[in-house]
Amino acid sequence: MKNILVMVFSVMVLASLGGWAQTSSQKNEKSSTTTSAKAMNMTGTVSSDGKMFVADKDNKSWKIDNPEEVKAHEGHHVSINANEDAAADTVHVNSVKMLGKTKTATPSNSGGNKY
Repeated sequence: MKNILVMVFSVMVLASLGGWAQTSSQKNEKSSTTTSAKAMNMTGTVSSDGKMFVADKDNKSWKIDNPEEVKAHEGHHVSINANEDAAADTVHVNSVKMLGKTKTATPSNSGGNKY
């Protein structure tokens, strides 16, 4: 009787360790995919609600997964450093830099004699 109880107890311990190890490996996979994305710099415009970013290079739209990082830059032309998730078309913004307004062309005859 005592041997049966010891055997049942050891099977239960082994089963619980197997479940714990499987859960732990899934957490490691998830964290490695989020940290393995390469940080990249892009220029573009933040949407007026701060949830999307449109890149200048190819007009690709990205969903911003941390919109609090671009708060106060809604509707502005910016340069961002972000990690992309191409499968989900999302970016995680690491930093934002406001870009200056583009200079408009000055007229060639802005004064003086025409003759």
